Amino acid sequence: MAYVPGVALLAALVVGCSAGADGNANGADSKAGSPTVTPAPPGKYLTLPAPCRAVPRSTLKDLLPGAAELPGDQQDKVFRGSAAVTYDTDRKVGCSWKSDAPSATRSLSVDFERVVSYDPAVSDDDRADTVYAKKEKAAGLSSSATPGPPDENDKKGEGSGTAEDPADADTDTDTDTDTDADATGSAEPSPSESSGGSTDGTPGSSSSPEEALPSRILDNLGDAAFLQDLPKQAGSPAQHHTVSVVFRTSNVVVTVRYAEQPALITQVPDGRELQEKAQALARKLAETLSE
Repeated sequence: MAYVPGVALLAALVVGCSAGADGNANGADSKAGSPTVTPAPPGKYLTLPAPCRAVPRSTLKDLLPGAAELPGDQQDKVFRGSAAVTYDTDRKVGCSWKSDAPSATRSLSVDFERVVSYDPAVSDDDRADTVYAKKEKAAGLSSSATPGPPDENDKKGEGSGTAEDPADADTDTDTDTDTDADATGSAEPSPSESSGGSTDGTPGSSSSPEEALPSRILDNLGDAAFLQDLPKQAGSPAQHHTVSVVFRTSNVVVTVRYAEQPALITQVPDGRELQEKAQALARKLAETLSE
């Protein structure tokens, strides 16, 4: 009889432990109702390409007439390009090229921006979409409705439509050079005006201003894209003509600028050619990034 109380106590302890274990297994602890925060997925790109090697020499020869005829050292200098000043090559890089030919001067620049969101609730892609949308808005474009005739290869599409998002301060990723350059003169040449912005072309010129299509949203280029046509920017020579193509792919925003300044004031740049070549380069860059 002296051992019975001890056996009963031991049995009670075993039953109590088993019940406690079952309670935890069923999720009946005090932390079961605590909310679980799932961080937003990271962007596809962790690095950026070397910008001055991003454009093949064969493409540069086509975009920069006259460069291939230069002496060896001068030719190499033109095709080597000039890297943009940057403090973080994992976040922002760029390169520019310029060629002087007897008939005209052409310049090209390419900028890559990798966007990173530091808000766990906002993905890198969503953050990049906001950066892109600001550039689209600065260009005077709307992804929901873009006036003007569509290109054969570029029909009107619906983009991100997040340009009005005010929650993005964007001081770390919205580039100083890109945003300022996109905004320069963008309020003047609206999509409906930019095709006819240059009205002083001489009769009989090989190209007339109306041959260039207006600024517009582009389709089938990255996740979202637009083209901004800027004939006669403020402060530029009379016939200076710049075309910008901006596109986003995942968390990288790319800007291509292609410009021509004729040697003679009576010459008018071929806006359609500038647009076609700028778009072709942008598509090559998008394909390279996707590899």
